[in-house]
Amino acid sequence: MLRCSNVYSMDFKKTKYGRFMNNRVPSSKRYQPTEYEHAANCATHALWIIPSLIGSSLLYFLSDDQWETITAWMYGAGLSGLFIMSTVFHTVSWKKSHLRKVEQSFHMCDRMVIYFFIAASYAPWLNLRELGPWASHMRWLVWFMACVGSVYVFFFHERYKIVDLLCYIAMGTAPALVLLSMADREGVLELSVGGIFYCLGVVFFKSDGLIPFAHAIWHVFVVIGAGIHYYAIWRYLYSTEGNQMKTSR
Repeated sequence: MLRCSNVYSMDFKKTKYGRFMNNRVPSSKRYQPTEYEHAANCATHALWIIPSLIGSSLLYFLSDDQWETITAWMYGAGLSGLFIMSTVFHTVSWKKSHLRKVEQSFHMCDRMVIYFFIAASYAPWLNLRELGPWASHMRWLVWFMACVGSVYVFFFHERYKIVDLLCYIAMGTAPALVLLSMADREGVLELSVGGIFYCLGVVFFKSDGLIPFAHAIWHVFVVIGAGIHYYAIWRYLYSTEGNQMKTSR
């Protein structure tokens, strides 16, 4: 316990890694990354733009009917949009930080896209799996939640950071409760593991100024979580094996 406590309370600014991060800022201000952190923030999501586009196209070509095709586009747009907007924002923040209004606008868009990414991640399961009468309402409710979250960002961007975090957590967990009630539980394990990575990543999301490259590490957790969820969607909802299982039922 003592060793864990010492690691947790380590002041990285006093170590050789201190040059890779700036001092922590009050909750009312936005942390300003170092040049190293800016580069890492861009790279950790930019590298996944092309794979996300290819993966989305694969789901499209594996679709058997119009509803699967529409769902593939919804999911693909959310997945690719997340990595594209994140990369654009971090690039603007790094290279065009003097354009404060432009940077602020892209930051708002980056936060809004997260809501739609969460909704898009649930869309294949809500659209293509059989749900009960009450649970089926989550198919449209999840997009309503994304719209409400985006409106909140537009009016209260960065004003109440703890509320922002709670909104994302609520958006991520509410649809999961519906999926746990599915009669067909295949894929739930992968969904749970992906969700765990997202939750663990939140620790780094809130650790700018405490841990070097904290935001980039958060990006890595997002990539892992998204990758696990993509695998589950491909395997259980779109692959030849998955389609055969759906047909046999």
